Amino acid sequence: MKNYFMVIPNSIAVNQILSEIEQINEDTLEYGLKLSEQDVKAIVETRDQSLSSTGRVEFGGGIITKIISTFCDSPYILQSNYVEIINELIENFYYFKNETLEEISDDELIEFMKEYFDNKCQGDLDLLRYRYLDKVAHNVKYGVKDYLNVDDYMDEEVEEEW
Repeated sequence: MKNYFMVIPNSIAVNQILSEIEQINEDTLEYGLKLSEQDVKAIVETRDQSLSSTGRVEFGGGIITKIISTFCDSPYILQSNYVEIINELIENFYYFKNETLEEISDDELIEFMKEYFDNKCQGDLDLLRYRYLDKVAHNVKYGVKDYLNVDDYMDEEVEEEW
């Protein structure tokens, strides 16, 4: 039996995502943020690389648009770092979808990322990834029922360091 894969040319995916981003750009302008066509192509390339490296498949740009819509009002995102931060958030999203064994929904993961990015991490993507998202993945893998509760653990860890 042969395996058949449907290949969608990247230009079709880019055009679809460009259209979705045009609509979102109207909302993000309120926060001084706008993506150019070149920015969108860079973001799509990041998404494609992230999907490939994590062995995931996605049709359309749904995650890109969810991340942009959720994070556009962050006080830590400026036009000058907008594309870089969106790219890193996309990479983190796909990586941690795998690391959390699909136990966490897309929306739940994005909301968690936003909450911690804006508050505990104050815009520090390394802190978000290597402290809080790693702890969520650890909690999921070890069967912690309230896997999103990382604050108690983190508060204890900080106290121990003092």
